[in-house]
Amino acid sequence: MEKKELKKYLIIAVIIIGICLIVKNFSAIALAIKVLLSALSPLFVGCAIAYVFNIFLSYCEKYYFPKQTTGFAAYSRRPVCMVISFAVVTSIILKIVIPELVTAVKLITSEIPQVALMVKNWILRMSKEFPDIYDQLIDTFNINLNELSNFDWNDFTSKILNRVGSGVEVIFTGIASVIGAFTMSVTNFVIALIFAIYLLARKDKIMADIRRTKNAFLNEKTNRLVSKVLRTANDTFKNFFVGQFVEAIILGSLCMIGMTILGFPYAAMTGAVIGVTALIPIVGAYIGAAVGAFMICTESPIKALWFIVFLIILQQIEGNLIYPKVVGSSVGLPGIWVLAAVTVGGGLFGIAGMLLGVPTLATVYKLYHESLEKREEKCGIALPEPPKKPEKPEKTVPKRKRRGKKTAQPENKNQNSKDGENI
Repeated sequence: MEKKELKKYLIIAVIIIGICLIVKNFSAIALAIKVLLSALSPLFVGCAIAYVFNIFLSYCEKYYFPKQTTGFAAYSRRPVCMVISFAVVTSIILKIVIPELVTAVKLITSEIPQVALMVKNWILRMSKEFPDIYDQLIDTFNINLNELSNFDWNDFTSKILNRVGSGVEVIFTGIASVIGAFTMSVTNFVIALIFAIYLLARKDKIMADIRRTKNAFLNEKTNRLVSKVLRTANDTFKNFFVGQFVEAIILGSLCMIGMTILGFPYAAMTGAVIGVTALIPIVGAYIGAAVGAFMICTESPIKALWFIVFLIILQQIEGNLIYPKVVGSSVGLPGIWVLAAVTVGGGLFGIAGMLLGVPTLATVYKLYHESLEKREEKCGIALPEPPKKPEKPEKTVPKRKRRGKKTAQPENKNQNSKDGENI
């Protein structure tokens, strides 16, 4: 047996043994991976924060003494732009978005009991025409006064005290776990924020180290492929985030202005909710519409209905006129694949999956179509022509008629010549 074949069989045997070990110890390996991901989660969050803030940071650096390469301006460009970008984004979140969202949550939680009571009274009023259903509902909603008067309150109180005595330890354990989880969340967020600041401050050095590593350990073909994938992913994610932020700001602002003009209540609050939920593709606007309609319904159900009509019209105007001109096609992904990415990403990873699923699938979609076009060109297959837009018919301008008397003209030149000869 040759050495090449022996080496190939050894590699296959090692792979088979590794697969068997993974299958046999799958639960332990999954637990280890879960613990590792939990430990690395602050760093992942920090990378995400740094990537989003880098968009604002790069924009600020373009206008902060861009021609200065030496001196104080060049030395202070990075820290000053970092402070400006963090200050702007933090002030928007803390001063505008979070207070309105907190107020909206308080309003919804305080109005739910009243809305439930209104629904119950409406159901009872509508069911009076059916006596059997009405009696059943009365038994369900109301308490029998005779049973309430014969109720053994002493036995009930003793049972409650016994339950409370045995559940004190459980209560304290639950409180300690909640405090521990909250403290851990705050600690992880602080670590993620510090890591993001470090990445932004050292991004030039980090990118240079990544390029050196690629050049040292990858061959030229693989290096070009990796660079192309990373460049396409960076462009797609950046365009997606910028597009979604711009769309959310425009939609929230227009919603607030329109509601103020039309006299709807909770204009600023509803505009903030619509703007935040619009960050989620496709389903975000509907979630914001439902929340806003519920808040307005506590004041007037008729206004809530008109609000839904207004928001439908606003979304059509924003999606068909404003968004294509201001943002354009942010990721270049067809609508059906956007829906698929949101559905699958949300089912696997929740809201984060909804946000990241679209640019991830858009990156794969672009790379696939680029490789497909190269393959078709290599095989001599003609590329499909893009659909042509229908041409507009040319407008014909009618000729203006001259005013005044018409003079009789001869039919042809021959007739003129004959007349001349006759004369």
